[in-house]
Amino acid sequence: MLLRLLRTYLRPYAGMLAVVLVLQLVSTVASLFLPTLSADIIDDGVAQGDQGEIWRLSVVMLVASLVQVVASIGAVWAGARVAMGMGRDVRAALFSRVLGFSSREVATFGAPSLITRNTNDVQQVQQLVVMSCLILASSPIMMIGGIVMALRQDVGLSWLVAVAVPVLATAILLIIVRMVPLFRQMQVRIDAVNRVMREQITGIRVVRAFVREEWERERFARANDDLTETGLGVGRLMVAMFPIVMLVMNVSTVAVIWFGGIRVANGDIAIGTLFAYTSYLIQILMSVMMATMVATMVPRAAVSAERIGEVLGTDSTVVAPSDPVAIDATAGRIHGVLDLDGVGFTYPGAEAPVLCDVTFTARPGTVTAVIGGTGSGKTTLVNLLPRLVDATEGTVAIDGIDIRRVDPDTLWQRVGLVPQRPYLFSGTVASNLRYGNPDASDDELWEALEVAQARGFVEQLEGGLDAPVAQGGTNVSGGQRQRLCIARALVSRPQVYVFDDSFSALDLATDARLRAALRPRTLDATVVIVAQRVSTIVDADQIVVLDAGRVVGLGTHDELVDSCPTYQEIVTSQLSAEVVA
Repeated sequence: MLLRLLRTYLRPYAGMLAVVLVLQLVSTVASLFLPTLSADIIDDGVAQGDQGEIWRLSVVMLVASLVQVVASIGAVWAGARVAMGMGRDVRAALFSRVLGFSSREVATFGAPSLITRNTNDVQQVQQLVVMSCLILASSPIMMIGGIVMALRQDVGLSWLVAVAVPVLATAILLIIVRMVPLFRQMQVRIDAVNRVMREQITGIRVVRAFVREEWERERFARANDDLTETGLGVGRLMVAMFPIVMLVMNVSTVAVIWFGGIRVANGDIAIGTLFAYTSYLIQILMSVMMATMVATMVPRAAVSAERIGEVLGTDSTVVAPSDPVAIDATAGRIHGVLDLDGVGFTYPGAEAPVLCDVTFTARPGTVTAVIGGTGSGKTTLVNLLPRLVDATEGTVAIDGIDIRRVDPDTLWQRVGLVPQRPYLFSGTVASNLRYGNPDASDDELWEALEVAQARGFVEQLEGGLDAPVAQGGTNVSGGQRQRLCIARALVSRPQVYVFDDSFSALDLATDARLRAALRPRTLDATVVIVAQRVSTIVDADQIVVLDAGRVVGLGTHDELVDSCPTYQEIVTSQLSAEVVA
């Protein structure tokens, strides 16, 4: 998976990679000539007292060093450009894929894991690319070139290279094999830490309300300790790796000096040759050590690439049709008619369906309310209307067209959803309201706020429409958040409004004023309201009563009070006996 990911996302940077390889080749070749030049200075200059030769070779060494420095700087710059660009492209691809996921895929991966994959996992692959451009590209050149240059100096000592390199490579390989499962475990435990941290931050009010700070500290400590334990295991292996490298390098250096000294004493080689051979041996082992540094990153990057590939390889269950039908093609007809015919929905692996044989029609200019007990399938039904998930049975149609045959973007432009959990984005009041209609004027925003009964508190905010909004809208109350989300839907002026229990945080007086203001604003639109309070839906044109995922009642409030036992129970539990009568 790692190779496939790199092959895909490094292809646009092939030219820059070629520049990196050329610069690394130039830098490495220049460094390979430095020991030979040093040997020539010792043997041809110092030994013979030739000052001119010493100066000439010194100038050549200086030029070679400058070439090496310039080429190295260029390789670092180009390699960083390649790695950063690739990381940007992978993150963009992940974000784009997640953005197209339905609720089912998001729930399968989990939000903390998706965040980790788009940040930490991409960073691991990105770091591997950086180190590969800076080190891995030059290591083979240095190792092969070092062997060739060492053999040019003296063949008699070559057996030391033949022993040292395999010993070092074998020791490193054994350590890396043990690292792979630890790196896989580490990424899973990073997910766990992110999940616990996210839950604690999001649910801080609940934690404090139930005095569970100590329990949450212990829960985070367990996840943190698990991650620390895995990190220590990886650290122990990495700590063992570099002493082994240094041991092999130092023993090899001592062996070269020992056996080389014997050859110098016998007159087989000169002092400068022995110096150059020692330098080349160090370069060869250094190249192996540098490759080792990259090799330690490969297992973790491979695990991260596998996790990234899982997201990129997962297709959304809500897909755009290959030949979409244009809703505007039905010109002359009333727009915004919702038809549900035998709709059912079953979650993957569930024993029983959440919805079964749901059938009703919602028309423009009318209000259709959905009510039922907890777990009756109300929110699932709401998610089917804008096609956040697809029905597993039956059809959901808009203007007589199955929504699965409509381009999702076209459908979503016509459906204004106010979710059960109102969410605002960091920015300003105006930027949130213009989320569905970027071209809306300030007057249109104020009009929507007035209908949503939010104008009063927005005017009191410092800055008005330009007042800052924190992430999630945490700097405003729950009721204010709901009203701002309702105003956001009104600004987009859709053909279908879907309010998923969007009045639950409002007091009864505000609820009544908001519904009264909504009526004239939504005369030409289809309105679907999911509610828990009977008072919110008592004036609806039709009420759909759900029980265990099935429609057990359909009609007006008065009709259902007389004919639907489930609705009667809901009404009795909420309203006084006088209102029921």
